[in-house]
Amino acid sequence: MNDPDLPAVDKDQLIGGCVRLPVKIDLDRLRQEVARLPPSYWGTRGGRVGVHQPTEGVFLRGYAPIEGPKPIEDREPLQHLPYVQSLIRELIPAPPMRCLLAKLLPHGVIRMHVDNGEYFLRTLRIHVPIVTDPSVSMFCKDRVYRMQAGETWALNNSTSHGVYSAWSEPRLHLICDFLPTPALCDLIRAGEHDLGIVDADIEQRVRIGAAQ
Repeated sequence: MNDPDLPAVDKDQLIGGCVRLPVKIDLDRLRQEVARLPPSYWGTRGGRVGVHQPTEGVFLRGYAPIEGPKPIEDREPLQHLPYVQSLIRELIPAPPMRCLLAKLLPHGVIRMHVDNGEYFLRTLRIHVPIVTDPSVSMFCKDRVYRMQAGETWALNNSTSHGVYSAWSEPRLHLICDFLPTPALCDLIRAGEHDLGIVDADIEQRVRIGAAQ
Protein backbone atom coordinates (compact mmCIF):
# COMPACT_ATOMS: atom_id res chain seq x y z
CA MET A 1 0.00 0.00 0.00
CA ASN A 2 1.52 3.29 -1.07
CA ASP A 3 -1.04 6.10 -0.89
CA PRO A 4 0.42 9.49 0.10
CA ASP A 5 -3.09 10.77 0.83
CA LEU A 6 -3.39 8.35 3.77
CA PRO A 7 -1.52 9.72 6.78
CA ALA A 8 0.26 7.52 9.27
CA VAL A 9 -1.77 6.90 12.43
CA ASP A 10 -0.39 7.85 15.85
CA LYS A 11 -1.49 4.65 17.54
CA ASP A 12 0.35 5.43 20.75
CA GLN A 13 -1.85 8.47 21.23
CA LEU A 14 -5.09 6.97 19.88
CA ILE A 15 -4.89 3.47 21.37
CA GLY A 16 -1.95 3.18 23.73
CA GLY A 17 -1.80 -0.61 24.11
CA CYS A 18 -5.29 -2.08 23.64
CA VAL A 19 -8.76 -0.53 23.86
CA ARG A 20 -12.04 -2.39 24.35
CA LEU A 21 -14.60 -0.91 21.97
CA PRO A 22 -18.31 -0.27 22.62
CA VAL A 23 -19.35 -2.71 19.88
CA LYS A 24 -21.93 -5.48 20.35
CA ILE A 25 -21.25 -8.85 18.68
CA ASP A 26 -23.67 -11.77 18.28
CA LEU A 27 -21.17 -14.32 19.58
CA ASP A 28 -23.35 -17.40 19.10
CA ARG A 29 -24.00 -16.51 15.48
CA LEU A 30 -20.33 -15.78 14.87
CA ARG A 31 -19.19 -19.04 16.43
CA GLN A 32 -21.73 -21.14 14.56
CA GLU A 33 -20.85 -19.53 11.24
CA VAL A 34 -17.10 -20.00 11.68
CA ALA A 35 -17.61 -23.60 12.86
CA ARG A 36 -19.32 -24.37 9.53
CA LEU A 37 -16.30 -23.19 7.53
CA PRO A 38 -15.04 -26.16 5.44
CA PRO A 39 -12.15 -27.89 7.26
CA SER A 40 -10.07 -27.76 4.07
CA TYR A 41 -9.39 -24.06 4.69
CA TRP A 42 -7.51 -24.86 7.88
CA GLY A 43 -4.20 -26.61 8.46
CA THR A 44 -1.71 -23.94 7.34
CA ARG A 45 -0.47 -20.58 8.62
CA GLY A 46 -1.96 -18.88 5.58
CA GLY A 47 1.44 -17.58 4.57
CA ARG A 48 2.25 -16.04 7.95
CA VAL A 49 5.80 -16.79 9.10
CA GLY A 50 8.26 -15.90 11.85
CA VAL A 51 6.64 -15.35 15.23
CA HIS A 52 3.34 -16.72 13.89
CA GLN A 53 4.62 -20.29 13.69
CA PRO A 54 2.27 -21.47 16.51
CA THR A 55 -0.83 -20.34 14.58
CA GLU A 56 -3.09 -21.47 11.78
CA GLY A 57 -4.57 -18.77 9.57
CA VAL A 58 -7.37 -18.39 7.04
CA PHE A 59 -7.23 -15.13 5.11
CA LEU A 60 -10.65 -13.69 4.36
CA ARG A 61 -9.37 -10.55 2.64
CA GLY A 62 -5.92 -9.95 1.24
CA TYR A 63 -2.79 -12.03 1.71
CA ALA A 64 0.06 -12.38 4.18
CA PRO A 65 2.75 -9.71 3.67
CA ILE A 66 5.35 -12.33 2.68
CA GLU A 67 3.28 -13.12 -0.43
CA GLY A 68 4.14 -9.72 -1.88
CA PRO A 69 2.08 -6.79 -3.20
CA LYS A 70 -1.10 -8.68 -4.04
CA PRO A 71 -4.48 -6.93 -4.17
CA ILE A 72 -6.43 -6.60 -0.95
CA GLU A 73 -9.76 -8.09 -1.93
CA ASP A 74 -12.22 -10.69 -0.72
CA ARG A 75 -10.97 -14.29 -0.66
CA GLU A 76 -13.08 -17.41 -1.19
CA PRO A 77 -13.53 -18.31 2.53
CA LEU A 78 -15.33 -15.02 3.17
CA GLN A 79 -18.19 -16.19 0.92
CA HIS A 80 -19.07 -18.74 3.62
CA LEU A 81 -19.25 -16.09 6.36
CA PRO A 82 -22.11 -13.60 5.79
CA TYR A 83 -22.14 -12.43 9.40
CA VAL A 84 -18.41 -11.75 9.31
CA GLN A 85 -19.01 -9.76 6.13
CA SER A 86 -21.55 -7.61 7.97
CA LEU A 87 -19.15 -7.10 10.87
CA ILE A 88 -16.30 -5.84 8.74
CA ARG A 89 -18.43 -3.84 6.30
CA GLU A 90 -21.17 -2.41 8.50
CA LEU A 91 -20.43 -2.69 12.20
CA ILE A 92 -16.93 -1.17 12.00
CA PRO A 93 -17.23 2.29 10.41
CA ALA A 94 -14.21 2.09 8.10
CA PRO A 95 -13.08 0.36 4.89
CA PRO A 96 -11.69 -3.12 5.62
CA MET A 97 -8.24 -4.13 4.47
CA ARG A 98 -6.61 -7.48 5.34
CA CYS A 99 -8.78 -9.80 7.44
CA LEU A 100 -8.14 -13.30 8.71
CA LEU A 101 -9.17 -15.94 11.19
CA ALA A 102 -6.19 -16.75 13.40
CA LYS A 103 -6.08 -19.90 15.52
CA LEU A 104 -3.37 -20.01 18.20
CA LEU A 105 -2.57 -23.62 19.00
CA PRO A 106 -2.84 -24.96 22.57
CA HIS A 107 -0.11 -23.61 24.88
CA GLY A 108 1.09 -21.43 22.02
CA VAL A 109 3.22 -18.32 22.36
CA ILE A 110 3.49 -15.55 19.78
CA ARG A 111 6.78 -13.89 20.68
CA MET A 112 6.96 -10.17 21.19
CA HIS A 113 7.27 -8.29 17.91
CA VAL A 114 6.32 -5.09 16.09
CA ASP A 115 4.42 -5.01 12.79
CA ASN A 116 6.65 -2.81 10.66
CA GLY A 117 5.99 -1.28 7.26
CA GLU A 118 3.89 1.40 5.63
CA TYR A 119 0.76 -0.76 5.54
CA PHE A 120 0.76 -1.12 9.32
CA LEU A 121 1.46 2.56 9.89
CA ARG A 122 -1.64 3.49 7.90
CA THR A 123 -4.16 0.95 9.19
CA LEU A 124 -5.89 0.21 12.49
CA ARG A 125 -6.08 -3.38 13.77
CA ILE A 126 -9.24 -4.80 15.34
CA HIS A 127 -9.46 -8.12 17.21
CA VAL A 128 -12.71 -10.02 17.86
CA PRO A 129 -12.10 -13.03 20.12
CA ILE A 130 -14.32 -15.93 19.04
CA VAL A 131 -13.03 -18.77 21.22
CA THR A 132 -10.74 -17.98 24.13
CA ASP A 133 -10.08 -18.45 27.85
CA PRO A 134 -8.92 -16.31 30.79
CA SER A 135 -5.60 -18.16 30.67
CA VAL A 136 -4.82 -16.52 27.30
CA SER A 137 -3.01 -13.19 27.62
CA MET A 138 -2.39 -10.45 25.06
CA PHE A 139 0.74 -8.45 25.84
CA CYS A 140 0.98 -4.97 24.32
CA LYS A 141 3.05 -1.95 25.25
CA ASP A 142 4.15 -3.18 28.68
CA ARG A 143 0.69 -4.32 29.75
CA VAL A 144 -1.26 -7.58 29.73
CA TYR A 145 -4.85 -7.68 28.47
CA ARG A 146 -7.40 -10.47 28.81
CA MET A 147 -9.85 -10.31 25.91
CA GLN A 148 -13.14 -12.14 26.35
CA ALA A 149 -15.06 -13.88 23.58
CA GLY A 150 -17.51 -11.60 21.81
CA GLU A 151 -15.68 -8.41 22.69
CA THR A 152 -14.10 -6.06 20.15
CA TRP A 153 -10.63 -4.61 20.73
CA ALA A 154 -8.34 -2.16 18.99
CA LEU A 155 -4.71 -3.29 19.19
CA ASN A 156 -1.66 -1.10 18.74
CA ASN A 157 0.36 -3.42 16.51
CA SER A 158 2.93 -0.70 15.82
CA THR A 159 4.42 -1.30 19.27
CA SER A 160 5.75 -4.44 20.95
CA HIS A 161 3.03 -7.07 21.31
CA GLY A 162 2.61 -10.83 21.61
CA VAL A 163 0.39 -13.57 23.02
CA TYR A 164 0.85 -16.19 25.73
CA SER A 165 -1.59 -19.09 26.10
CA ALA A 166 -1.67 -21.43 29.09
CA TRP A 167 -4.85 -22.98 27.66
CA SER A 168 -5.09 -26.59 26.48
CA GLU A 169 -7.45 -25.60 23.65
CA PRO A 170 -6.94 -23.43 20.54
CA ARG A 171 -7.67 -19.70 20.80
CA LEU A 172 -9.52 -18.26 17.79
CA HIS A 173 -9.69 -14.56 16.84
CA LEU A 174 -11.06 -12.62 13.90
CA ILE A 175 -8.35 -10.06 13.08
CA CYS A 176 -9.03 -7.23 10.64
CA ASP A 177 -7.19 -4.10 9.60
CA PHE A 178 -9.13 -0.98 8.62
CA LEU A 179 -8.28 2.31 7.01
CA PRO A 180 -8.56 5.07 9.63
CA THR A 181 -11.71 7.15 9.41
CA PRO A 182 -12.96 9.85 11.77
CA ALA A 183 -15.81 7.55 12.81
CA LEU A 184 -13.48 4.66 13.67
CA CYS A 185 -11.10 6.94 15.54
CA ASP A 186 -14.04 8.34 17.52
CA LEU A 187 -15.16 4.79 18.31
CA ILE A 188 -11.71 3.99 19.68
CA ARG A 189 -11.63 7.17 21.75
CA ALA A 190 -15.02 6.20 23.21
CA GLY A 191 -13.73 2.77 24.21
CA GLU A 192 -12.38 1.54 27.54
CA HIS A 193 -8.73 2.51 27.93
CA ASP A 194 -6.19 1.57 30.61
CA LEU A 195 -7.51 -1.97 31.09
CA GLY A 196 -4.07 -3.56 30.98
CA ILE A 197 -2.19 -4.87 34.00
CA VAL A 198 1.49 -5.33 34.76
CA ASP A 199 2.47 -9.00 34.80
CA ALA A 200 6.22 -9.60 34.74
CA ASP A 201 5.85 -13.36 34.30
CA ILE A 202 3.67 -13.08 31.20
CA GLU A 203 5.94 -10.39 29.79
CA GLN A 204 8.99 -12.62 30.22
CA ARG A 205 7.28 -15.61 28.58
CA VAL A 206 6.26 -13.49 25.59
CA ARG A 207 9.76 -12.03 25.28
CA ILE A 208 11.48 -15.41 25.15
CA GLY A 209 8.68 -17.39 23.52
CA ALA A 210 8.34 -19.85 26.38
CA ALA A 211 5.07 -21.67 26.99
CA GLN A 212 6.07 -23.27 30.29
